[in-house]
Amino acid sequence: MELSLSAHHDTFTRDHLPPQELWPTLEFTLPELQYPDRLNAATVLIDDAVAAFGPDRPALLAPDGSRQSYGELLTRANQVAQVLTEDFGIIPGNRVMLRAPNNAWLVACWLGVLKAGAVVVTTMPALRAPEIGKLATLTRPSLMLCDHRFLDDAREAAGSAYPVVAVGSADALDLVARTGSKSGEFTNVETAADDVALLGPTSGTTGVPKITMHFHRDILANADTFARHILAPTPDDVFAGSPPLAFTFGLGGLVVFPLRFGASTLLTERTTPVELAQYSHDAGATILFTAPTAYRAILKEGKADLLRPLRLAISAGEHLPAATWQQVHDATGLSLIDGIGSTELLHVFISAAGDDIRPGATGIPVPGYRATILDPEGNELGPDESGRLAVIGPTGCRYLDDERQHAYVSNGWNVTGDTFVRDADGYFTYQARSDNMIISSGYNIGGPEVEEAIMQHDDVLETAVVARPDEQRGSVVCAFVVLVEGVAGSEAKAKEIQDFVKSVISPYKYPRDIRFVDELPRNPSGKLQHFKLREALSESHAS
Repeated sequence: MELSLSAHHDTFTRDHLPPQELWPTLEFTLPELQYPDRLNAATVLIDDAVAAFGPDRPALLAPDGSRQSYGELLTRANQVAQVLTEDFGIIPGNRVMLRAPNNAWLVACWLGVLKAGAVVVTTMPALRAPEIGKLATLTRPSLMLCDHRFLDDAREAAGSAYPVVAVGSADALDLVARTGSKSGEFTNVETAADDVALLGPTSGTTGVPKITMHFHRDILANADTFARHILAPTPDDVFAGSPPLAFTFGLGGLVVFPLRFGASTLLTERTTPVELAQYSHDAGATILFTAPTAYRAILKEGKADLLRPLRLAISAGEHLPAATWQQVHDATGLSLIDGIGSTELLHVFISAAGDDIRPGATGIPVPGYRATILDPEGNELGPDESGRLAVIGPTGCRYLDDERQHAYVSNGWNVTGDTFVRDADGYFTYQARSDNMIISSGYNIGGPEVEEAIMQHDDVLETAVVARPDEQRGSVVCAFVVLVEGVAGSEAKAKEIQDFVKSVISPYKYPRDIRFVDELPRNPSGKLQHFKLREALSESHAS
């Protein structure tokens, strides 16, 4: 595919794209995916939105009841772009790192960077200086805009390599003070549709982070596939959710999708599941994004009534067990929308809504995408055969100067690292992450299936299942279990859970090793980090 003439003066991202022969196949099969050659995503998401829906429509809501209109957000984003270009000399193609929790200033900064033709690198506030330093080494930012509450690690990581500008402090040089002196008028840079707009670090990566590269058109493509066809938003919708905007799942669900369709979004900086449900209820949210763990927690706290007014509830980030789907449906009447996506493709590409939902199955390819199951040699498998999930659509994996591009892309397919089964009707059902398929005494055992069985025990609050190295069997199923309050872990309780699992699924799949823990490792978005449990088991086995 021939690349357009770039608008970037700083050509770092164009220069560090993977060779095109290593790109996945890209397909633009829907009319709404036929984007013009010159395209700035911020122009579409805020300038065009103001023109289409008016400046007074609510855009960003906060738990304290404050709100910002589309017109106010446009002015603030323009002011940020002015600060970047006039005060700091940012030119098209420079990388600007952002560090903040989910709030209105982060959205304005994100839009302002795109308006200036620069490239956004949004990072989690929870990252420490060495982690920020790794990302900076890879992405080479010219500037960081950082919430004033998270400056210490940011400045330690930056050193003298690039300036760090505070956002929200009382300092006269703070971004907020600087924007106050700007007119709010800005002419957006006319970037190419295939100019890189954002660099997204993948979650869960150990060692050197993988940096995904996404074009301006990619940002809109997820709104024009998953959001348009599965969620069907209207300007009256109010989005809410738990994922951070630093993760592309949160960016799509809480910024891109609502702005694309003239809706509003509730931004919460840090909440428990019940607090999220309460804030969403109070704000009149109609669409909620969060993880299965959060839905279970809301139900166990007896707060199902807070979810009932929702129009749609989306579950992603981890496997949605059929039992959890049924519990939420019975308690609220909501049919949870499951889905799988990846940072490499920006958002969800397999899902189903309404009457198309089949509890226990993830769904079918979202319009604009197609998917298949591959064997280890890259051959397509037939119905009911377990293998590697592979996807093609308008978005796809492009790692920043990374040899791991070879592993993710195979013969044009994006190979996600998930093991799935596709049935005769074309529905895809999750088995496990490919690295969490447990092979024990010759049997293939999917960790999520065992987790789902354990979760049905009344005394279990949470669980995570991984393989534990074993000399006789190769590996055995090991379950880390968090019990409900008031229940103590013991050998008798472990035996009780083991016997229960044997009664629910095939006995050979039961966890031979059960370890009771106070909590499970999660990343800042709440996603279980199975790799940390595997690492701990490997270390103890080696010693």
